[in-house]
Amino acid sequence: MKIYTKKGDTGKTGVFGGKRVFKDHPRIECLGALDEANSTFGLLRAKLGPEHSWQTNLHRIQKDMMNMMSHLARPSDSNKENSNPRPTDGAEFCEAWIDEMENAMSSPSDYFLLPGGNEISALCHVCRTQIRRGERTLVTLFREDPESVPEYIAAYINRLSDLFFTMARAEMGKHGVAEEKWNLFLYKRKKKVQTK
Repeated sequence: MKIYTKKGDTGKTGVFGGKRVFKDHPRIECLGALDEANSTFGLLRAKLGPEHSWQTNLHRIQKDMMNMMSHLARPSDSNKENSNPRPTDGAEFCEAWIDEMENAMSSPSDYFLLPGGNEISALCHVCRTQIRRGERTLVTLFREDPESVPEYIAAYINRLSDLFFTMARAEMGKHGVAEEKWNLFLYKRKKKVQTK
């Protein structure tokens, strides 16, 4: 079977259940943004090397992303069932990993940081910003077809950006790279004003 079908030459593509929509449809925009983020997760894994301690968790996240995208590809009016696994514990999985990394760090994450540091931490920030864009397109899809965006997917995608921010900090801390701080998080600034 050939990789090309020529069916998309007129600007439309298929979604779960057989329906065809334009390639700039909110569902396709969302799937494309999440696919782009997942590809960058793969680049991060390649840069880390096969023996890195993050590989197992990142591998799980990549598979979860594929499963979530397969569910998001199904409009709520589709009669066709999706048998792919549902990673309903994704947000909790991210939180546990974030807590583990933060507990190993010498200081809490109180500041917005300039993205960078070293190559791996900078790439973690690219992952963070791409997943944020994916989240924005997910919200657009939710507004169009709320029933096709399960709550566990929205929570998981939201938590991933926090995870990659923490991974960037952990990588910098591991290699003794100083964080370039910009401003305190807003809630920290308010707290600081209240204590004066």
